[in-house]
Amino acid sequence: MPTYIGLYKFTDQGIKNVKDSPGRVQDAIKAAESMGAKVMGVYAVMGEFDIVSIGEFPNDEAAMTFALATGARGNVRSRTLKAFTQDEYSAIVQKLP
Repeated sequence: MPTYIGLYKFTDQGIKNVKDSPGRVQDAIKAAESMGAKVMGVYAVMGEFDIVSIGEFPNDEAAMTFALATGARGNVRSRTLKAFTQDEYSAIVQKLP
């Protein structure tokens, strides 16, 4: 399955209710898994973003559905990165003219 990296920043609503965020993370993991995802890790981080997640989704559509549903709750803004393994990257580079 393709790998995706989620980068999340709390909204004003999300930081105001930050004490609820561990529960929201667990709810998000359950929601992702119900869409066929395998969540590999969720991390609280310091810097530009507040939370980083790494997971595998069946396809781009499932990953986007999850991102939109998560954003619609209003607690975070997100950016999603599609990740390629070293083998996938090597195969892509081999196709260059």
